[in-house]
Amino acid sequence: MSEAMALLAIFTLAIFVGFEVVSKVSSTLHTPLMSGANAIHGIILVGAIIVASHSHTSLELGLSIAAIILATINVVGGFVVTDRMLEMFKGKKKS
Repeated sequence: MSEAMALLAIFTLAIFVGFEVVSKVSSTLHTPLMSGANAIHGIILVGAIIVASHSHTSLELGLSIAAIILATINVVGGFVVTDRMLEMFKGKKKS
């Protein structure tokens, strides 16, 4: 049970730290940083999958599945924003 509490504490602290880090970024820097952070989100996704494979209780499995879902949303959202940002810098197509 103490291992589950430790995992819950790490999960909760990660939420607070992530929120604080992202909320301090200005909106003009958010798009370039999101595109650069996709690799980090990919590593987080792999870590969440590894944690899910080592989970023993339903609480651990539920938290790790939540981490997988949130990390996947981050990765996909980062690629969508990066694609939109790159489209803005392309020249207009000639008709």
